[in-house]
Amino acid sequence: MPSGDPITEPGPNASDRPFTVCGADDPVPPALQGAVAALGNFDGVHRGHRALIDAVRQEAGTRPAAVLTFEPHPRAYFAPDQPMFRLTGPRAKEIVFARLGLDGLFVRRFDGTLAATSPRGFVEGWLRDDLGLSGVVIGHDFHFGQGRAGTPAILAALCADAGMACRVVPAVGAGPGDEPISSSAIRAALAAGDTARANALLGYRWFVLAEVRHGDKRGRTLGYPTANLALDSCGLAHGIYAVRVRLADGRLIDGVASYGRRPTFDDGAPLLEAHLFDFAGDLYGQEVAVELVAYLRGEEKFASAEALIAQMDVDSARAKAAIRGDAVPSMLG
Repeated sequence: MPSGDPITEPGPNASDRPFTVCGADDPVPPALQGAVAALGNFDGVHRGHRALIDAVRQEAGTRPAAVLTFEPHPRAYFAPDQPMFRLTGPRAKEIVFARLGLDGLFVRRFDGTLAATSPRGFVEGWLRDDLGLSGVVIGHDFHFGQGRAGTPAILAALCADAGMACRVVPAVGAGPGDEPISSSAIRAALAAGDTARANALLGYRWFVLAEVRHGDKRGRTLGYPTANLALDSCGLAHGIYAVRVRLADGRLIDGVASYGRRPTFDDGAPLLEAHLFDFAGDLYGQEVAVELVAYLRGEEKFASAEALIAQMDVDSARAKAAIRGDAVPSMLG
């Protein structure tokens, strides 16, 4: 899809479609047999990825439309000692793909066997025989097989030999003449606290999923109780954010959150601490989703708890205004 063409937005009923996840060790379920699948890592499921998803839905017609992705991320497999800021973990991908109206998701294990597979073996033995795909959709820069020797042109030729359809989607830029949208650009924007740019490249508000853990309960004494979440290898800029939080029961609640080391108190390990407006309840042990609406300010050290509370009052008011004025789509409902 060329730069500037529209990308389908999530519709209010998109997530009501049946959605099937086929895990690494699962046989292909009836709902996904003969599927057409978009191939890739899809970290972020950004607007460039959305062009592939639109294309796979068009290509599939009456057949199942799906995505095929890999766990662990190939970069994590080849460099396990190098922390990687993943924009979208497995559970978050399921939420986004279902929201975009796909029929399902194939998750396949990335390991030494797959890494050593020849391009022909990848197509004929894996895509066709093991997964039973009838067609694939890839991006312009997709590489596969041993040593990443497979190119889009090679994949198209091998798919033709295997009796499978293959569609290659051109790069998508943020605007005419812009560089292609990439996961790296979104990571850089989040690391700089530029949530507006990150969300614009994604096409929706970036969100994280994590379990609410016990903290030191300091927020209660300040009048701002928080839900505390530990994020794995997160490169998000430390600071204060306007957020929306989806609880395990599906409720969406506005809030304000801090991500960082709490320099006023302990300067400890980074935590995402979300204060939910007009909410009282026990969230410990629940998985919640927190989406970023706006970056409000950087993390600061205050001279006293009273000074911090006064600033939190200001932050809360700014967060409420930012949420009221934000029109970026949400993948959380």
